Amino acid sequence: MITPLDPLDRQLIELLKVNARLPMVKLAKALGCARSTAQLRLKALEDAGVITGYTVGVTVAQAASGIRAMVLISIESKNEHDVVRSLSRRHEIFKLYSVSGRYDLCAMLATESTHELDAVIDKIRVIKGVVDTFSTILLSTKLDRPE
Repeated sequence: MITPLDPLDRQLIELLKVNARLPMVKLAKALGCARSTAQLRLKALEDAGVITGYTVGVTVAQAASGIRAMVLISIESKNEHDVVRSLSRRHEIFKLYSVSGRYDLCAMLATESTHELDAVIDKIRVIKGVVDTFSTILLSTKLDRPE
């Protein structure tokens, strides 16, 4: 059973979203608590699976090189687990959403070229349980807020 996050946990997560490399002393100071408290809270969030990992943020200029696309995927519901597992293995897919409507999944992809994007979409289409796809290339970012 997942326990609800209290305001201190939420604030800690928000600080880490901005900079996951903040030293524990600075995290504690920003939270207004002892270093040991911040450290215990962080460990508890990791152990509970709330924090699943840390990542690298890249400037927009660096991240924008290459092609970014959204691929909507219609699947046979009985194969959802296997399709999601197959898609999760593709390093080009950086986000995968369950969506409502005509399509069941939305995959956000990043590739180096349209040729590579085309090849990835072809590989998605042959996954057992995939019925249809619809893709669109992202041109520019108009707004990008942390989740």
